[in-house]
Amino acid sequence: MTILIEKASIVDRNSPHHGTIRDILVEDGRITAIGTDLTMPADKTVRHPGLHVSPGWVDVFSHFCDPGYEFKETLETGAAAAAAGGYTDVFVIPNTKPVVDSKSQVEYIRRKAATLPVRVWPVGAVTRGLEGKDLAEMYDMRHSGAVAFSDGLQPVQAAGLLLKGLQYVKAFDGVIIQIPDDRTVGANGLMNEGVISTRLGLPGKPMMAEELMVARDIKLARYTGSRLHFTGVTSPRSLEYIRRAKESGLAVSCSVTPYHLYFTDADLTDYDTNLKVYPPLRDSPTVQTLRHAVLEGVVDAIASHHLPHEFDSKVVEFEYAKPGMSSLETAYAVLCTALPGLSADRAVQLLSVGPRELFGLDQPSIAEGKEAVLTFFDPAGKTQVSLSASKSKNNPFLGRTLEGQVLGILNGTHLHLNQPEQ
Repeated sequence: MTILIEKASIVDRNSPHHGTIRDILVEDGRITAIGTDLTMPADKTVRHPGLHVSPGWVDVFSHFCDPGYEFKETLETGAAAAAAGGYTDVFVIPNTKPVVDSKSQVEYIRRKAATLPVRVWPVGAVTRGLEGKDLAEMYDMRHSGAVAFSDGLQPVQAAGLLLKGLQYVKAFDGVIIQIPDDRTVGANGLMNEGVISTRLGLPGKPMMAEELMVARDIKLARYTGSRLHFTGVTSPRSLEYIRRAKESGLAVSCSVTPYHLYFTDADLTDYDTNLKVYPPLRDSPTVQTLRHAVLEGVVDAIASHHLPHEFDSKVVEFEYAKPGMSSLETAYAVLCTALPGLSADRAVQLLSVGPRELFGLDQPSIAEGKEAVLTFFDPAGKTQVSLSASKSKNNPFLGRTLEGQVLGILNGTHLHLNQPEQ
C-alpha cells in the first residue's frame, strides 16, 4: 500500500527534517520520499489542517486484561484504544489470570498480538503469582520478549525481595517498574489524605506512603546499580528524591499520568467513582508542582495507567468501586489541556523519545529508507470525547471538549485514522 502524508509538520529531533513542513511518501510500511509538493499516486492520503507527525508514541503502563479478564478489555480492544490515542507501542502489565510470570504467558501475549495495529509489549511479573514471596523466572521471560518487569498494581513491598529482583535483572540490563506505595501506610485509604477527605468523610491515603517507597527503592537501586522506573508518581517530595538520584548518576526514572495533572482531590466532591484511581488524586498545590516538573524535565515519560473496568466495578458505592480509568484514548488531549504551555517537541519527548530510551526500544526516525512508525496529531485541534474504542467506558472525560487532537497512527503497514482521509 502507498500512503501520502501531505504538508505535515515534522517533530523529530533525530530527523534531518525536524521543524519543517513536508510531504511524506510511505510504500509498504517504509518511508521512500520526503519533500515538498510530492505528486506520486497513492492508495491513501493523510491530509489535515495543522497536521503534525512524530515517531510513534509509547505507553509504559496499561492493562489489557487478557487473559482472564476479557470482560473488561481484550488485546484487540485495547490495541484499538491505543491506536485511537496515538500509540504505536504499549506495555501491558502482568495483572492477568493467569499472571504473566512465565515465558509461556509472555509468548501467549506476543503471539496473540502479532497481527494487531499496535505493538503490544508484555511486562513480566517480578514475583511468582504477584504474591510478593518468590522471584519469577525473569531471565526466561526476557528472552521470550518481556520488555520490563513489574508486579503492576501490586508493587513489591518486601525490600529484600526487590533487592534480589534488582540484582537479577542487572545481568541483562533489565528495568523494574514500581508504583511507589507502601501499602502498610493508610492501608484503607480511598483518596488523598487532606481537607477534602475529611470533609467527605472518606479515609485518606497520605503521600508519605509514596515517599517512603521512593526513598527506600532509590537506596536499593543505589546498592545494586540497577535500573528502576517509578510510575504514577504524585508527590513533590518523591520528585525531589528522584531528581537527586538522577544527579548522583543512578539509573532512576519516573513517569506521571495525564489525569494526575488534570484533576485534584476537590473533583471528588460528587463521589464520582471514575475518579477513584490508584495512586489517588492529590490536592491543587501538589498538582501544580507536578505540572511544573513535567515542563521542566524532571519527569521522563507520560504513562496512561489505562485501567478499564466493566459497569459493575464502577457503578457502586465509592468504597467498593475498583480504582482506575480507561485513559489511552484521551491521554494526549488531557495532557495538552492540563499543560497549555506544553510544546509539541516536549510532548513527543515525553510520549515517544523518553520511553524508548528508558526501555531500550528502537528509535524510529522520519527519514527516507526508515520504517514508518508514526503518530499523527494536531496540538491546536480539539477533542470532543465520545464513546471510546475501549471495551470499557469508565472515563470521566466523556462529553468534555479537550485541547489537542490525535489524528491517528501509521505503524508499518497498519494505518489507523480517527477521521476519514480528507
